[in-house]
Amino acid sequence: MSTSIYQSLSELEKNNEPAALCTVTKSEGSTPRHVGSKMLVYPDGKFIGTVGGGELENRVIKAALQSIKDGKAQTLEYSMADPSRGDPGVCGGQVEVFVEPILPTPTLVVIGAGHVGKAVVHLAKWLGFRVAVCDDRVEFCNPESTPGADEYYPIEMGKLAEKLKVTEHTYLVVTSRGSSVDAVGLPSLIESQAAYIGVIGSKRRWATTVKALKEKGLSEELLNKAHSPIGLELQAETPEEIAVSIMAEVLMVKDKGTGKPMGN
Repeated sequence: MSTSIYQSLSELEKNNEPAALCTVTKSEGSTPRHVGSKMLVYPDGKFIGTVGGGELENRVIKAALQSIKDGKAQTLEYSMADPSRGDPGVCGGQVEVFVEPILPTPTLVVIGAGHVGKAVVHLAKWLGFRVAVCDDRVEFCNPESTPGADEYYPIEMGKLAEKLKVTEHTYLVVTSRGSSVDAVGLPSLIESQAAYIGVIGSKRRWATTVKALKEKGLSEELLNKAHSPIGLELQAETPEEIAVSIMAEVLMVKDKGTGKPMGN
C-alpha cells in the first residue's frame, strides 16, 4: 500500500524536513487532472501524487524545487493547446497549479551550555526555534542543567555534524569555553550549509581562532561565513542581555533585516 500525501506531510512535520505541495486549483476544458489533484515534491526531485504527468508535471516539479529553495509560494498557469508555442500539452484546456513550500521549523544549535548558552536556549525556544544543545561536558548537556531544548548532544563540537544534519535552516551559536575549543571544533561546521554561524568572544579571541583555522587549511571565504564577535552591539553585559544581542543578529540574518534603528 502506497503512502498517501497526507501521511507524507505528517512525516515531514515529524522529521522537520522540507518539500513543496502542488495543488491543481483551476481546470477548464480538457486537462489531465481535476481541481484538487495534488503532488508532493521533495528536495531531491522525487515526488508522490500527480498534477497531470508529462511536460506539465516536469515544469511544476521545477517550480516546486525553486519554492523549496527560496521559500516562496507560486501560482502557475498553463494553456494546454500548442506545444510549438511553448505550451506543456495539446489537450486544449487551461490549468492552474498552486505551489506551496513546506519548510521546516528553523533549528538553532547552542554549542556550549554555560551561562550565556542557557540564556540563548531559553530565548530561542520562546522565539519559536527548534533548539538543540551541544556540549562535551555531560553534566551541562542535559534537560536538568539546561532546560528547554528539544535535543541534547553531549559530544565534542567537531563530531556534531556527524550526529546532527546541518542544513540551510540551521543556525549555529557557539558559546564555547575558548579559542582552543573553537579551533578544533569549528572546521566541519564552517564547511556546512548552516544559514548562520556565530562565535562568542572578543576580536582578539576570534583573531587567534582564525589563525589556527587557516593553519588547518580553511579559506578566507569560509571563515567570512562566521559572525564574531557574535551579536548586535547593545552594550550587553548579563547572560540574558547577551542572549538578546545574539538572537537579534540571528533574526536579522534569517529574515534579511538590516539591524538599523526603526526611527530616524
